[in-house]
Amino acid sequence: MQFGITNVIFLVLLGVTGFVAFKKYASLIRNIRLGKDLNRNDRLGDRLNVLLRVALGQSKMVVRPVAGIFHIFVYVGFIIINAELLEIIVDGVFGTHRAFSFLGPVYTILINSFEILAVLVILGCLVFLARRNVVKLKRLNMKELVGWPRNDANIILITEVCLMSAFLIMNSADWYLSTQVSKFPVVVKEFGLEHYAHSGVSENAFLLSPWISGWMPGINYIVYIERFCWWFHIIGICGFIMYLPYSKHLHILFSFPNVFYSNLEPKGKFNNLESITNEVKAVFDPSFTPPADAVPGKFGAKDVSDLTWKQLLDSYTCTECGRCTSVCPANTTGKLLSPRKIMMATRDRLEEVGRGLDTQGPDFKDEKSLLHDYITPEELWACTSCNGCTEACPVNIDPLSIIIDLRRYLVMEESAPPSELATVFANMENNGAPWQFSPADRLNWANEN
Repeated sequence: MQFGITNVIFLVLLGVTGFVAFKKYASLIRNIRLGKDLNRNDRLGDRLNVLLRVALGQSKMVVRPVAGIFHIFVYVGFIIINAELLEIIVDGVFGTHRAFSFLGPVYTILINSFEILAVLVILGCLVFLARRNVVKLKRLNMKELVGWPRNDANIILITEVCLMSAFLIMNSADWYLSTQVSKFPVVVKEFGLEHYAHSGVSENAFLLSPWISGWMPGINYIVYIERFCWWFHIIGICGFIMYLPYSKHLHILFSFPNVFYSNLEPKGKFNNLESITNEVKAVFDPSFTPPADAVPGKFGAKDVSDLTWKQLLDSYTCTECGRCTSVCPANTTGKLLSPRKIMMATRDRLEEVGRGLDTQGPDFKDEKSLLHDYITPEELWACTSCNGCTEACPVNIDPLSIIIDLRRYLVMEESAPPSELATVFANMENNGAPWQFSPADRLNWANEN
């Protein structure tokens, strides 16, 4: 164990990363809590089942096998390889070297697994980069992805390739130093490499490291390669943690709670507006008394604060994969609606409100709103309510619920439905049916020849 200036630098790096990350993630949680209350703590067993099947089991990802399989490579690799991050942190804090090597054969199995997974992660990222930039898959190159969303995806994929490459090179250089350094006593003394020779790693322990180290230059350079890759990897991980809240890749954290709090009701079942329900009950039952705590509210949603916390969590969880838009019949037939754009617009507006609260305090108000400034009525009325987007989403996001709430505001607060729907509404109010016939004439068709 050696504790020196590098350990102090390492601790400062961890401290800065923790502070920046805590501040941003606290801001995200504050933004989500701007939404209205919604009880999703019921049916615990069903929610755990959905979590295991959809989030951990990736059941909806493999519906499209090519993307699904390579996504599993990246997903599993990301989760398991981070176990080695624990060893890097321990070594960085306490000045040890391969602190977990005392595990013996278990350690060998773990490192070999990490190396194989690192190769699969690199393969998966390269395939995803090719699908976006070479094959130019349609749903990954639509107009709502122009600019930052497209750059964000490329930045994170290239970063993952660099981090995994650094991990493999670091391991290979470390293996070489651990098993071969005793053959170079002069170099050991010059560079102070005694601790490598006592790391406990055997010469035939790893599968990939000996092969990769064969491509490296002489031992004098390998010392610097190992240290450079070690620092590059940990600095990259810290940078990744601080970048994540600004990226669509936030879904790697939020997808788990988002899936757990999924809507478990049958698709197509809409919730009722409580105030309207109370009025209807009062019409049919004069003795009905509305609950004392029933507060008349806004009908539908105009801005992000009118949505529920789950709908706001949906917007932060969106991966922008476009599976929702690719199955949307309105989008397919050339209409303006894109469910992915609905989620991106909700997140953009929520971030704008959050920045306003940060700079102007809780009294922040502006002249903008989600409806009209970010999402147009034309987009909303193009929706067929088919639920194709909610079925296709790999993390159970529900764009339709936002569309319905914004529509409700247009109809019940602004009295601005499309002319075709206004006629239908008038007929239902006057005739009890969508058609322009009196209820008394409803069965006339039976008397026609």
